Amino acid sequence: MYIGFLTGCMGNIPLKEKAQWAADHGLKAIEVSCWPKLNDRDYSASDIDVVSLTSEGASEINSYLKELGLTISSLAYYDNNLSANMEQRDYVNSHLIKVIDAAKMLGVDTVGTFVGRNHTVSMQENFVQFEEVFGKIVNYAEQKGIKVMIENCPMVGWQISGLPGTISFSPELWSEMFRRVPNKNFGLNYDPSHMRFMLMDYISPVKEFKDRIFHVHAKDVYLKENVLEQTGIYNKQLHNTPGESFWKPVMPGRGDIDFEKLVAVLADIGYDGVVSIEHEDPDYEGSLEKVKAGLEIAIDTLKKII
Repeated sequence: MYIGFLTGCMGNIPLKEKAQWAADHGLKAIEVSCWPKLNDRDYSASDIDVVSLTSEGASEINSYLKELGLTISSLAYYDNNLSANMEQRDYVNSHLIKVIDAAKMLGVDTVGTFVGRNHTVSMQENFVQFEEVFGKIVNYAEQKGIKVMIENCPMVGWQISGLPGTISFSPELWSEMFRRVPNKNFGLNYDPSHMRFMLMDYISPVKEFKDRIFHVHAKDVYLKENVLEQTGIYNKQLHNTPGESFWKPVMPGRGDIDFEKLVAVLADIGYDGVVSIEHEDPDYEGSLEKVKAGLEIAIDTLKKII
């Protein structure tokens, strides 16, 4: 196993500068954010513009990454592939295809995304639509030699306040996902923090879905038991703000996740890929210096384990 980080947290500085910082801090990989240049998603960036990427541009990126001793662990584009707005859905699906094409051009074998959710129909109907949408996307990626992976975030409140915005956040749902789209190039970008704030075991799914874990996110979470006691799992209902949530995303080493135990079970299943830091800690945001300080906390924590 080796350590990397998701590049979007550093904002709009050039990818080459982000890569240099990663190399200077002993990282072996970067997970590159590939959202469209115009988008309003939080924690997003367009570090590689997949719409305009050429083979020459891909060669240039690979050249300086090779000099720095870095690889790209995955291209990242996490958006709602099942949007109820069909025009928006088509746009997201089409951009995801462009990310897959860019991965092929760069020699990167993995692309990460969300399934998303159509909030206007039932869960059962969502899976019917999922099978149609992702059946095509995953088959296309398979022909290109690219793996597609889903991060297991529930995206609570993405479409409707208090409700999950994806249909791919639990082992129950992963089983249905892989039943409907069984391709071996379809798997998970496993993030233990999402399991923890849903009060779920984050160790046993690693064993259960060992053949589907393509990539791992290193993000921690801190549960505020005193708030949970007052609100329950549905969180605050009145005057809700992010600061009042019963859970808070933090850098590895600052929360409840036992990364030593997680890395040990990953080793047990033979996982030898990246552990990629996903920075969403609000205490280390607001400036590039703060973001880097947060990343350094995560790196220090993980280097003692990996």
